Amino acid sequence: MKTAIVTDSTAYVPDDIKAELNIHTIPLLVTIEGKEFKEDIDLTTDAFYEMVRGKGPLPKTSQPAIGDFEALYEKLSKDYDAVISIHLSSGISGTYMGALQAGEMINNIEVLPFDSEVSAYPQGFYAVRAAQLANEGADPHAIIEELHEMKKTLRAYFMVDDLSHLQRGGRLSGVQAIVGGLLQVKPILHFEDKVIVPFEKIRTTKKAMKRIADLLAEDAKDQLLDAAVIHANRYEEAVEWKELLEKKHPNVDFTVSHFGPVIGTHLGEGAMGLGWVKRRGT
Repeated sequence: MKTAIVTDSTAYVPDDIKAELNIHTIPLLVTIEGKEFKEDIDLTTDAFYEMVRGKGPLPKTSQPAIGDFEALYEKLSKDYDAVISIHLSSGISGTYMGALQAGEMINNIEVLPFDSEVSAYPQGFYAVRAAQLANEGADPHAIIEELHEMKKTLRAYFMVDDLSHLQRGGRLSGVQAIVGGLLQVKPILHFEDKVIVPFEKIRTTKKAMKRIADLLAEDAKDQLLDAAVIHANRYEEAVEWKELLEKKHPNVDFTVSHFGPVIGTHLGEGAMGLGWVKRRGT
């Protein structure tokens, strides 16, 4: 079977990798002061942070319309037998459910939605792996099995400069997230049961980055990993962190990614993250 790989724009897979592996993308939407933009099509990441910097109203984000999913799947059905549709966590967005519902409406191609249970480049890890396998002719159901195996070793941690974005946008779960002065510290956050929750309370950005690096080091002791340093308009700091980590972990293949407009709306400018997964074939 010939299998297409679809992900959404919040995976932030670089254009050259998408082109090389033939990964198809459906954009999420950002509304700023009443004007709607398709992420990475109508609005670049740099332009987004320029537009929202300051204390203006929080932009609104929304999932793709089911009709957009249907149109994409119908288009792919002309050249493919199946499509694996990989999306950000269903705990923070309805995008996965939209893919599921659209897939049930399409009869001439098998649609296999996959809930990454994360977002940003850790979600991209799944899309890249799936595309590599699809290009090798793997059965789509075998690809889905491999993606579930990946969940066992995938880790993602991040921190934000200002928790109020997550609080106002309703993406930070748990009463404990807004008590005990948590808004005044730099907590490490992660996904748990598909939603964003605090992992540890850390007082400073420097200590938070060190703690995340220590978590990576624990997993990197005895296995080869792929990893991504992810930033919200902190490119130079992200590159510096990547270079520091590369010196300590020659068995880890690092890349630099970013938090684009949709995820940046909820994390805010200045957020930093690190995600990793066991390398394929090891």
